Amino acid sequence: MPKEDCITAILGPQQVSLLARGEHPDPFAALGPTADGAHVVLRFPGAEQVWLFNKTDQVKATAHPADPVVFVAAFLPYYRIRIQWASGYVEEREDPYRFGPVIGQFDEHLIGEGEHHGLWKALGAHLITHEDIAGVHFALWAPNAQRVSVLGDFNGWNGTVHPMRSRGATGVWEIFLPGLEEGTVYKYEILGANGEVLPLKADPVGFGSELAPANGSVVRPLGTHKWNDQQWVTERAQINAVDAPVSIYEVHLGSWRRLAENNRSLSYLELAQELVDYAADMGFTHTEVLPVTEHPFDGSWGYQPIGLFAPTVRYGTPQEFAAFVDAAHARGLGVIADWVPGHFPTDEHGLGRFDGTALYEHQDPREGFHPDWNTLIYNYGRPEVRNYLVANALYWLEEYHLDGLRVDAVASMINRDYSRAEGEWVANKDGGKENYEALEFLKQTNVASYAQHPGIAMIAEDSTAYPGVTRPVDAGGLGFGFKWNLGWMNDSLEYFGKDPVYRKHHHNQLTFGITYAFSENFLLPISHDEVVHGKGSMYSRMPGNHADKLGNLKAFYAYMWGYPGKKLLFMGQEFGQKSEWNYQSQLDWDVLDDPGHAGVQTLVRDLNTLYRQQPALHRRDHRGDGFSWLLVDDVEHQVFAWLRRGEPGDAHVVVIVNLTPVERTGFRIGFPVPGRWIEALNTDSERYHGANRGHGGAVETEAVACGNEAQSALLTLPPLSALYFVEEQS
Repeated sequence: MPKEDCITAILGPQQVSLLARGEHPDPFAALGPTADGAHVVLRFPGAEQVWLFNKTDQVKATAHPADPVVFVAAFLPYYRIRIQWASGYVEEREDPYRFGPVIGQFDEHLIGEGEHHGLWKALGAHLITHEDIAGVHFALWAPNAQRVSVLGDFNGWNGTVHPMRSRGATGVWEIFLPGLEEGTVYKYEILGANGEVLPLKADPVGFGSELAPANGSVVRPLGTHKWNDQQWVTERAQINAVDAPVSIYEVHLGSWRRLAENNRSLSYLELAQELVDYAADMGFTHTEVLPVTEHPFDGSWGYQPIGLFAPTVRYGTPQEFAAFVDAAHARGLGVIADWVPGHFPTDEHGLGRFDGTALYEHQDPREGFHPDWNTLIYNYGRPEVRNYLVANALYWLEEYHLDGLRVDAVASMINRDYSRAEGEWVANKDGGKENYEALEFLKQTNVASYAQHPGIAMIAEDSTAYPGVTRPVDAGGLGFGFKWNLGWMNDSLEYFGKDPVYRKHHHNQLTFGITYAFSENFLLPISHDEVVHGKGSMYSRMPGNHADKLGNLKAFYAYMWGYPGKKLLFMGQEFGQKSEWNYQSQLDWDVLDDPGHAGVQTLVRDLNTLYRQQPALHRRDHRGDGFSWLLVDDVEHQVFAWLRRGEPGDAHVVVIVNLTPVERTGFRIGFPVPGRWIEALNTDSERYHGANRGHGGAVETEAVACGNEAQSALLTLPPLSALYFVEEQS
């Protein structure tokens, strides 16, 4: 038989044509060693000559008559490939089509069932040694694709060079590419369900990314950071407990501080020193970072992620982000990250119509599109999509030792009619608005997260009245540890934003919240959402002149720290940032030259200290018996007073706020027990740049009934102020 006929018999023209067009249904059957073990088929666009060689032999491959970039050679055991390119350059490499699969049957089974809690260990791009050769294993879920190829500089971004192996019913595609190293940039080319070549896709389980606006995925190793926080992880349940003092400093890493010479954001390693030291010195128990998952648009602040498994490269490598978390733990500071499983952007390199079908999202835009944010909504009813998200939560907790996740926009997930008019949403199977699939997803995420990582805290940003958000799943709840108290936040900010002359007409905005304060494990948030989109800063939202604004702000923070619930403050508000937050520049640190702003900062530090020192201020945050009003109905004077109780034996704390610019002297307040009460904090103190109107350090009660109490004290209440009195114990 003529030589050309022999080659054609090994690989027919039709298969050659399918390979050239990137349409071959089973490239591993066409390329690499033939089934009879007699030949090797290779395809190298741009190659002039190809040889197979091993330690003792070399054979020259013959170009295929149907396509000169396809070569056929007699089989050699333990072969490698030598290629002479058209440029004359000679290169040696391994043949990826001689290697067997990497993903095992158990992984396939779990992926197929949507129950692979270590999904990132099977999918993504992993630096491994396979069959004694080092390289990168790529694996991707695209069940409706006709072909998937991995592309990069290593193959000239040609989708016909490295088509992947289909793993059948699981919808997983994989390939091992020998010789690739950390830092390799790659994307996936997908031949869609309808035969169209889709825009190149980033890896949904990629561990690294290029710096925006570039959007290729980058090979990054996992597990290389040497952690030093074993004791912290063992003991962290104490700092995340419902009876613990939880005070969170919320931060957008890119705009906390910047280097003056080039306006560059600090790196993870720089933040590991400067931010960690600052937050710890300020007495916060945690820092919460706005999403660090990779995102293409700076202006989304991370809330429109593409790259859920990749810490953003804006501030450094994944290993450096791990070092940031480790450094925080070393200073006794927990790290929480905002997590966005509610939606994803429509950028063509992202998850939208990933394999030519609505794979991650719903087909029907009434279910699959967010009109507010122009984003796509995950299909929580699809087991593989739900698995993708549950595994992502576990990934951040396991690989980066995060102490919790704050789940963004829960309301938009659990309500099918969220921000939709009648007729623009699809009811559930019972005709209602609840998204059963999203509710089940949240329950599964919380159960898995707490089970696999005891001591963490899952936090819901939820504006709904859905019952039992922080109730355990086995008791009918969603299983979160804490829920943002957005009702308290809205009422309180609206009240404090009023001119004091009008506050008496809004008295109930400071009293109503207690009626539901113990229905969930609440966290009181003054977050980034309150200082953007024209809302101004906390300082600018306060009424009056400069001194009034500072007085109101100090009174607000003391009111907040004395109120039941954990605390969260967005960066800059701890010193009275004047301007609205701008993600493109650093905080207004220069305002600290003003002693009034420095006083606000000192007050927040002292509030954190007192909050941690006095169990009455935190131990019964979630219980109604930890709070009682001492003065609740003084509408005319706008003076409020309440008692905070801890466990038996803990000193009581009385909090009093005067929310008018009028000094009240000889003002009688009831106290729960007789004796001497230490003035532990006074926002009018000269320490906070106040006028130092106070009580000489303490007051003694007298046997004069006031309100429901048998004893009371006459007090001086400075204007726009708050006072804390701690029971002196013998």
